[in-house]
Amino acid sequence: MTRGLRADELAANIGQEVALSEWILVDQARVQAFADVTGDHQFIHVDAEKAAAGPFGTTIAHGFLTLSLLAGEFMTHGGAPHIEGAQMTVNYGLNRVRFITPVRVGSRLRNRAVLQAADPGAGHLQITVLNTIEIEGEQRPAATAESVFRVYV
Repeated sequence: MTRGLRADELAANIGQEVALSEWILVDQARVQAFADVTGDHQFIHVDAEKAAAGPFGTTIAHGFLTLSLLAGEFMTHGGAPHIEGAQMTVNYGLNRVRFITPVRVGSRLRNRAVLQAADPGAGHLQITVLNTIEIEGEQRPAATAESVFRVYV
């Protein structure tokens, strides 16, 4: 569920939740595809038998796979703020990323986005959003990350 905000409403919404995505399944096929694209075939991600004997008891998603959902799945499934009238929104960077809890294959994740800052620039707004990537049924999140976007209105 994304709240549509006008650019002139951003300052009044700092500290507020501005988006909550749908749950996204992280299955072994997604993890394998990510491993194939990145070349990271560490056993904890792709070898179910070996991973079962490891510290997590099963295969887990790559931390960077979890992070990459911010640019894809969560953006298209309601997990990013929507600025009404924006011509374009681009990723500008990340300020801080922490991988807190391993994501076991078969888990579902969602993103909770809280607006941290909204600063005017030359022809754009720069917004900072604190993302908390939650794991269904877990107390601690999979990850947190501050995303910085440039919004061209």
